[in-house]
Amino acid sequence: MCGIVGYVGAREKRGILLEGLKELEYRGYDSAGFAVLTGERGSEQMQSFKATGRLKNLADKTKDFAFNGFGLGIAHTRWATHGKPTEINAHPHTGEFSYVVHNGIIENYKELKDELQALGHTFLSQTDTEVIVHLFEQHFSQCNDPRSAWERTAKRLKGAYATLLITKAAPDRIFYAKHGAPLIIAGKGTESALGSGRESKAHESLESAQGAERPQIEIYFASSDAPLIGLVDMVVYLEDGAVGDSSDFATLSPKVPLSHSKSFAQKDGFRYFMEKEIYEQEQVLLETMLGRVKEDAIVLDEIDPALFDGISEISICACGTSYHAGMVGKYLLERMAGVRTNVVLASEFRYAKPILLKDELFVVISQSGETADTLEALKLAKSQGLRTLAICNVDNSSIVREADAVLLTRAGIEKGVASTKAFATQVMLLWILATFLGVERGVLGERERERERANMIAAIAATKVSQNLHERIKRLSKRYLHGHGFFFIGRDVFYPLALEGALKLKEISYLHAEGYASGEMKHGPIALVDANLFTIALMPKYLLHEKIASNVEELSARDATICAIAQEEFALADDWIAISQAGSYMEEFFAMMVALQLLSLEIAVRLGNDVDMPRNLAKSVTVE
Repeated sequence: MCGIVGYVGAREKRGILLEGLKELEYRGYDSAGFAVLTGERGSEQMQSFKATGRLKNLADKTKDFAFNGFGLGIAHTRWATHGKPTEINAHPHTGEFSYVVHNGIIENYKELKDELQALGHTFLSQTDTEVIVHLFEQHFSQCNDPRSAWERTAKRLKGAYATLLITKAAPDRIFYAKHGAPLIIAGKGTESALGSGRESKAHESLESAQGAERPQIEIYFASSDAPLIGLVDMVVYLEDGAVGDSSDFATLSPKVPLSHSKSFAQKDGFRYFMEKEIYEQEQVLLETMLGRVKEDAIVLDEIDPALFDGISEISICACGTSYHAGMVGKYLLERMAGVRTNVVLASEFRYAKPILLKDELFVVISQSGETADTLEALKLAKSQGLRTLAICNVDNSSIVREADAVLLTRAGIEKGVASTKAFATQVMLLWILATFLGVERGVLGERERERERANMIAAIAATKVSQNLHERIKRLSKRYLHGHGFFFIGRDVFYPLALEGALKLKEISYLHAEGYASGEMKHGPIALVDANLFTIALMPKYLLHEKIASNVEELSARDATICAIAQEEFALADDWIAISQAGSYMEEFFAMMVALQLLSLEIAVRLGNDVDMPRNLAKSVTVE
């Protein structure tokens, strides 16, 4: 989704803002821009720059500019929601003496726009964001106090937003407001400066600040950790309802350490982040298991055991890839723990007037922890008195802070928009949870627990990418670039894996693909089958093999082109992607997962697509 960066200080601002936006490119965007306010009090200058397309276009457009000395800067990458991706609709948006950037959606923007236009304000863009800057300037004209005007502005906004504003009316501060979309503030400087509130009086020592290499204190803003890594040590994850300005940093709490290294976000010789993240899965899955899957027990120390007391039903709520992981979790929780489990799409959940039970555990899954639909579903479940559990990759995210209990997937930074290692760790964590509950509820005995532990270790080993497999898929991919679509088919846990395989191909290749439970072929989809309809068949040895073999035979009889992913060759398949020898269906699951990810990657590469930043998509979906 859209990205935000802000900076207060004496360092050169163009470079800081562009570098910050570069760290947010993986989230998806279609335009970018920044605005700066520099100069001595009374003669400040404000300038803004915008460009559509890639961030390089903005960098090229501003290559002859530098902004030194004390000043402010705000920057933004936009993923279009209101209005087409044009320069006029790109952020920052301007009033007469202020600029604003914004993530999210202002739901009452039409009402506010009509009101402001009646007062004489002129709008240039089609966006909802522009109302924020005009509303601020209208309030300022009435009270002549920028802080008060900003607070009044925030009170009028309805919807989800993280927003920054700079204004000539307060040239030493960036104003912020946050509700339902992530926003982080961070500071860097001497302990005395951080504790003194000196930043709010920055212009009192403007001459010395401009003459120095950097001021005593710098303030940064960002919509995720990535732009801040390596720049600051302590950050504040702003809570919903936070409204203020950069001078507040000294008094904000809690300040928490930011410990990541930028090396986490480098390609390390791989062509794409997605490729790197596929190869990382073996390592991150070991991290997911660490301390939880022990030789003599399954341990979830992060959770108070009372969370599960009296629970007779589990509901899993998620979107996209996380929803597919939740579907896998349903099979595992019912099979291993003997607890009825529902899986619901977060985007549909709140609007269906759901019936929630007091003895129901509500589980939400999100890679980013900021998925708007999932966060709102979590809030609804909590308001109804349900116990809640979040499975998430990002500590300190909104969903993590909202839930009663949390299991972190420990996947590390995932920069590819098309999720890979996040999905793998979500499924592994659900498997661990199902085994844990199975033991606690007496469904699994000691022997079964040891079996599942051995299967988990083997499944992780199955995600190690062999060069033979990758080269085989790379060569095979050239045969799957035409045709009128793909069927991905599987049964049981391989049905949601088929859905995920189809989603990966759609996301990065832009080819039409659908996932189906293989037994559903005869109930309609088989009408589409011919030689130009490619079928990717997931054919495990240890789970319903004969059933899916029969379904594949039905497709073969109607001339479908079939690519089987299996341990053993299937005579009727046109192509065979051989996975490593496995001893359980879950080991086969993880091996097939890797094969599907690589197949999507290589088809997209052959088609010349930008694998890491597919069109129209965003990494963190912070609007409903």
